[in-house]
Amino acid sequence: MSARSRLETAVVDVDPYATVPSSTIETFDWQASPDGLATRRQLRALGLRPGGHDPVAQLRCRACRTKPARTCTRMAYLYRIDLALPVRPMTLAKEAALDRAMAKRSTCPKCRRRFHHCLPLRTIGSCLECHDGTPADPTSYTTLPAGHDLAA
Repeated sequence: MSARSRLETAVVDVDPYATVPSSTIETFDWQASPDGLATRRQLRALGLRPGGHDPVAQLRCRACRTKPARTCTRMAYLYRIDLALPVRPMTLAKEAALDRAMAKRSTCPKCRRRFHHCLPLRTIGSCLECHDGTPADPTSYTTLPAGHDLAA
């Protein structure tokens, strides 16, 4: 055996950016996963989280179900339900941080009104009333008192 053939047999194709090597876990088609496995969203609906465990299988998307030769780009990982842990409860500090983040997204920087929906701050930079004069429904926002910078 030559040195070149020994070198070629020792090379392994590995994706350095993959969190879990796809060749080591089983792949299931859409709606064909066995009982006892769930996606992250399904676990969340059950009040559970993966709990640090690696996925045991992957689920191909609906479009790839009928095309087995197609490389699926929208895989969903499947986790074991029996190893899942309960979702951590929301703490007051976490709730306050989320409220501050949502206040940034729903408060107009010009008129300082806090709306009950997220504003298009990235595109127009303010609420519609400040941008082009479209009147806002008074039930869709709350007005902050002067000098009040708190989120709630």
